[in-house]
Amino acid sequence: MSTLSSNKDDEVDLLIDAWSQLLPEVDLTPLDVMSRLRRAAFHLSKLRARAFASADIAVWEFDVLAVLRRAGTELSATRLIAATMIGSAAMTNRLDKLADRGLVNRRPNPSDGRAILVAITPEGIERVDAAMTELVRLEADALRDVSRADQAMLARVLRVLAAGETHEA
Repeated sequence: MSTLSSNKDDEVDLLIDAWSQLLPEVDLTPLDVMSRLRRAAFHLSKLRARAFASADIAVWEFDVLAVLRRAGTELSATRLIAATMIGSAAMTNRLDKLADRGLVNRRPNPSDGRAILVAITPEGIERVDAAMTELVRLEADALRDVSRADQAMLARVLRVLAAGETHEA
């Protein structure tokens, strides 16, 4: 397996070279990292869509079903909204569509007559498990040329970067 370094120039190297000519006084190191990260995120987005399509679910369906699957029990719509970070109107719409497809069941919350409880159905479990299995397979394939040590180092660096989102200007 190769290490994270490579001698071959890529698109990011070329754009940095071009900007270096135009703005020689600017340190473009952040661009070197963030442009590659943006490209990797774009690739991951396409990979995720492919994995979820293989299980006949959309990305947004996966998000809701995965929360329910991991919970292992029914959840209130309020908990689903918090976990998926979407609004209540959007969640209502998503739950309607998932229920129509037979992927979730809803029932009134006995503790609060205004609220509902949502449970994943066996069909929902089958779909989200298939999607997750395919996603992990595709991600492992995408990382096949990156050593386990480099993957661990990259995960540590990305954890720090993701935590830095609160430092936005």
